[in-house]
Amino acid sequence: MSWHTLQPADESVFTTAPIVYRFPVRLAVPPETVWESLASDRSMWDWGVGVKRLTWTSPRPFGVGTTREVVLPLGTMTVREKFIRWDEGKGYSFYVAESNRPGIVCFAEDYVIEPDGDGCVFTWTIALEPKPALLPLMRVVGPVNKLAFGQVPRAAKKHFG
Repeated sequence: MSWHTLQPADESVFTTAPIVYRFPVRLAVPPETVWESLASDRSMWDWGVGVKRLTWTSPRPFGVGTTREVVLPLGTMTVREKFIRWDEGKGYSFYVAESNRPGIVCFAEDYVIEPDGDGCVFTWTIALEPKPALLPLMRVVGPVNKLAFGQVPRAAKKHFG
């Protein structure tokens, strides 16, 4: 498998990237329940969001610098992620350090869990910078991508139902 190195990111990417999708969803479970799932060995794999395989490649306890490898649906894309924020019980952020597919300069995700009454609000944010030649196309297909990425909050609602 050939690997493509992506640009490292920090938390500013969630406001400065040319493409940012933000998906808040209210869940009728306590924040601890969502956190336990996100930090588990299977993480979002259990939510049915199309993750084919997820392997943490750093030992516990996890924190900033933790790494993992994720194989996406049908094995079409594999990414290696590096965590840049780890707030125990509240959320984490990572960027994709390497991908087996070209075309992306920078890709990062942010997960935030906030208490809300007897449940919580889970917010998933994606920041994406495609290679310059792909940016116009990515903007055109933006609504389709947003719909596709929207499977994560829908899956969270179903999983934690």
